[in-house]
Amino acid sequence: MGLSDLVYGAYERRLRRQIPADRLPRHVGVILDGNRRWATSQGSASDVGHRAGAAKIVEFLGWCDEAGVEVVTLWLLSTDNLSRPADELAKLQAIIEQTVTDLAQTRRWRIHPMGALDLLPDHTARLLKDAEESTADVDGIWVNVAVGYGGRREVVDAVRAFLVESAQRGESLDEVAASIDVDNIGEHLYTRGQPDPDLVIRTSGEQRLSGFLLWQSAHSEFYFCEAYWPDFRQVDFLRALRAYAARHRRYGV
Repeated sequence: MGLSDLVYGAYERRLRRQIPADRLPRHVGVILDGNRRWATSQGSASDVGHRAGAAKIVEFLGWCDEAGVEVVTLWLLSTDNLSRPADELAKLQAIIEQTVTDLAQTRRWRIHPMGALDLLPDHTARLLKDAEESTADVDGIWVNVAVGYGGRREVVDAVRAFLVESAQRGESLDEVAASIDVDNIGEHLYTRGQPDPDLVIRTSGEQRLSGFLLWQSAHSEFYFCEAYWPDFRQVDFLRALRAYAARHRRYGV
């Protein structure tokens, strides 16, 4: 073990001591950004970056296990990403399929796909649903894999689902208009039944949400990290947890 490893280990232990156990987030959302820029910096093709980013996920979920996080939402593919060149998109979808399959096969986490699955190739949508079904009985972190996800699309889908249910009950338009409220929408989101994200992390230095968990993040704390996702380290995660623990959550007050 070199000097740098000793220093890194000491710093990591100091960070852990600075995070109160009673001030940890239940739900962490992550915008896994910077894979393509990481690949460019290495002189590699974009799919090399996506594979490196995918390899980071299991490691990250292990850190979340250690921290006692209950729900993790990983944004793997946005609706905007679906307009990328066909060759790049096909490689990215194949990487996502393999990643989700591997996560399910570990039997460590409960997989929940979220997004407009109807916009995805049939085999991709089927694989995501299979991963959900095969891990439904797993007692572990609930891992939301956001594929074909867009925050605006999610809200539209939630409203549409509420309207369809209301119509099936035979309610009139006036009755629907009178009954719709925040709770109705929340009950039809992709994350229904889960706590809203306490902490949202975005890597790569970009300081925007790009529509990620648009509805659910109304009272979330945000942490923006300069590292590209493949370079995201446990100390970066611990820094995010420390920053979260130090904040006074006002919930809009």
